[in-house]
Amino acid sequence: MTRLIYLSPVPWASFAQRPQKFVDWFHARTGSDVLWVDPYPTRLPRLADLRRPRPSQNLATQAPPPWLRVLRPLALPIEPLPGSGAINAFFWRPTLDALARFAEGHDTLVAAGKPSVLALAVLKRLKNARSLYDAMDEFPAFYNGFSRRAMARREEQLARQADTLWVTSTRLQQHWRELRPDLQFVANALDDSMMPAPRARDLQAQPKVFGYVGTIASWFDWDWVIALARARPRDVVRLIGPVFQAAPTQLPSNIEMLPGCHHAAALEAMRGFDVGLIPFLRNDLTASVDPIKFYEYRALNLPVMSTQFGEMAFRADAPGTFISAALQDIGALAESALMLDNDCAGALEFVARNGWKARFDAANLLP
Repeated sequence: MTRLIYLSPVPWASFAQRPQKFVDWFHARTGSDVLWVDPYPTRLPRLADLRRPRPSQNLATQAPPPWLRVLRPLALPIEPLPGSGAINAFFWRPTLDALARFAEGHDTLVAAGKPSVLALAVLKRLKNARSLYDAMDEFPAFYNGFSRRAMARREEQLARQADTLWVTSTRLQQHWRELRPDLQFVANALDDSMMPAPRARDLQAQPKVFGYVGTIASWFDWDWVIALARARPRDVVRLIGPVFQAAPTQLPSNIEMLPGCHHAAALEAMRGFDVGLIPFLRNDLTASVDPIKFYEYRALNLPVMSTQFGEMAFRADAPGTFISAALQDIGALAESALMLDNDCAGALEFVARNGWKARFDAANLLP
């Protein structure tokens, strides 16, 4: 029976994302145990790390289920430096030994959600295990200088060595297809078990609510949001989530700021929107992003207004999706989005096509 070792890009105790959904799917399909390896620092520390706000505690997932064990490898934050792997190998010995014991005598899949020297060391140690690299981001874009170049080299090594390569966006597909013409496009999806029923929007109700749920960080396009609020002064722009990047100027009075919340509460809050927003800047950080918010908004019968970034840039013709190329088009797009007819039946069909189970099953990773 196949076991899974999952080298995660995010801690287990974080807001449930693609990594947590993948291991849930794997266990549901196989009934097998999973060994989850939390991430460790893969760049040199920066002064800004001391000023970084702590994530909201109420966004953490539940305790691990009985079939999943979490390992937290120790490491010095020196990975980009020459010889760092040899130094950290001393700290990783207990982790590598635990992984070897877990895999011994079992058909094992090693899945990595982020490039790292440890991931490469695991592939070297467990030579008989099958391997998957699930490329979810353009990881070098999150780094600077020497750390960025080192991450790019590690990622190429991992993409080359893994038996299977998945990518989550068109940009990543274009980036990797020369090296790995056998790659598979496995887009993001939604948790259909958590989705509330779609609500028929009251097309006559006033004021309208343009809403966003998610982290507000360096990739958030404040100028776009402020322009929307000014274009719709009688309506409400509601932003729900932790703020790591404050607004550059005083906000219009019709912008509401609410704190982050659990996923179920976030989905319920979305049901109170008239239009779902995805206002991200267009830059290296967002170029490969396929936002899960898109799937959740459409599953709730919401029209989506988005800036022209990442995978959203390829969705101009998608039903119920309105892509903004410049601040000047916001007013007209908002009007068009508000005129979108209700289609709750279509929303339910969208959920059936875009659940995590349907997405991962279609990739044929498991027999």
